[in-house]
Amino acid sequence: MLAAVLFINYVDRGTLPTAAPLLRLDLHFSDTQIGILMSAFFWTYTPMQLPVGWLAERFGPHRVLAVGLAVWASATVLVGFAHTFTALLLLRLLLGLGESAGFPSASKLLAAVVPPRALGQANGIVAFAYLFGPAVGLYAGGLLMARFGWRSAFFVFGTLSLLWLWPWSRVARQVPARTASSAADSPRFLMVLKNPAMWGTGLGLFSTNYTFYFMLTWMPSYLVRARDFSMVEMAQVAGLSYVVNALSALAAGWAIDRYIARGGSSTVIYKAVLAVGQIAAVACMLCMAVGSKPWALGAMFLFQVLCGASSPCVFAVSQILAGPRAAGRWVGIQNTCGSLAGITAPWLTGFIVDRTHSFTNAFLVAAAVSVLGLVGWIWMLPTLAELPWKKLGAPRPAAVLT
Repeated sequence: MLAAVLFINYVDRGTLPTAAPLLRLDLHFSDTQIGILMSAFFWTYTPMQLPVGWLAERFGPHRVLAVGLAVWASATVLVGFAHTFTALLLLRLLLGLGESAGFPSASKLLAAVVPPRALGQANGIVAFAYLFGPAVGLYAGGLLMARFGWRSAFFVFGTLSLLWLWPWSRVARQVPARTASSAADSPRFLMVLKNPAMWGTGLGLFSTNYTFYFMLTWMPSYLVRARDFSMVEMAQVAGLSYVVNALSALAAGWAIDRYIARGGSSTVIYKAVLAVGQIAAVACMLCMAVGSKPWALGAMFLFQVLCGASSPCVFAVSQILAGPRAAGRWVGIQNTCGSLAGITAPWLTGFIVDRTHSFTNAFLVAAAVSVLGLVGWIWMLPTLAELPWKKLGAPRPAAVLT
């Protein structure tokens, strides 16, 4: 059910980028306006990560998740009725508000019910789902839009999303009571905030998310406008690339747990996968910026393979370090940092394309940001094990005068 809800999460958030080439012409929006609409989702999604992480720990992530889905599915349906920039902007803000419940709640549940030795595979399954979401959204949404207009996909996807609430109401009854924690049972918020490892995961996720959201929001327009694909061709190629991404995440999660089960170091394997992903992202962005059409498409698919392989790591690392008592608030802070990329990448890309009439410089910026991920994921992270929160929170002994 967690995999299903994050699959829905990414289908719904990716519907506007898929519609962008048609919506831009229908409503006479500039690239900067399209970039603002894509970015606006993160204006609410980002600041809500912190309170949602606290709410998930205090009142139970299963309840917070259900409320969040009801809000974001309703916002998706209402986009189909919007005719002005202001209406679309407000609905993107509402979508971000609802979808902010996704990752802090899911990470809290996973940290509470899955042992650390199995977190790679569990996160791989969940990552497969949320990475498969853009594949379905791009392919099915693109075909719906090509035949029935861009509004049709919002009506269909938003209505289907609400169906998740019925089976979840049954599954949620089985959620262990210990997923809701008392204040005394959890490390203080400031203790989590001051930990250097938390900022390492935050910087790493910002870098990883910049390229991911850049591709998620602008790849449809890039393929149609820069590479001369039709809407149907774009839907097929982009959708297939996200299928590859999702399958890579599933395989990587399984392989990581197998490696650890055979005595391998979790620190070595998680850091190695993340490092390879960041280095390859730099190369792929450069190739898509200046390469010929075949090379650009090859780089796009290679990026999806390695992005997918990294996906189980970005939250498993945090769940291991934070442990079940702090995973909700840790991932809330981490996702706040990562979601700043969601604010920056769509808007900045639209601004660059408007000014230069080309995607080249946007890809060069994405390559530069990818370098930052090596600092966060490799240099700033300690050995992967649950941090000793009680020891870290113990008061320092008073100084003794001699």
